[in-house]
Order: sequence, then structure tokens, then C-alpha cells
Amino acid sequence: MLPVGTGYTTLEFKISFIRGMTHETGTVRTEGRALHVGRRTATAAARIVDAKGRLLAHATTSCLVFEIPVGNAR
Repeated sequence: MLPVGTGYTTLEFKISFIRGMTHETGTVRTEGRALHVGRRTATAAARIVDAKGRLLAHATTSCLVFEIPVGNAR
């Protein structure tokens, strides 16, 4: 979602583990989405759910968005 020549780094993140996962948990699905992408900051959230839709874990993050100096962009 960021334009070419823009980078980011994590400012903070929080993970909450709700249920344990074992080989008996079965298939799990991770859902992630950007909540806000601005010129200087971005936020995102993610969830891990099992095949029955039960929440196993969730997380949020805040990121610092910055311009990559010319000559260092890939």
C-alpha cells in the first residue's frame, strides 16, 4: 500500500494469545488488514482463527513510514 521509494519500521506491536495451538487444532487461517496508511504512520491488525472460526490469537501494530533516501531504493 506504500508507494515505491517508501519504507516502514515497527514502532510497537501487541500480540494476545487466546488459545493454544497443537497438531490437533487442524487448519488455521490468518486474516490481516491495514487499518490506516498515512504519510508518517500506519497501523494494522491480524487474527488467527481455527477451522471452526474460534479466535486463537490477535495482534496490532503501529509503524513509522519514511522516504528511502535516493540511491538506496530498490
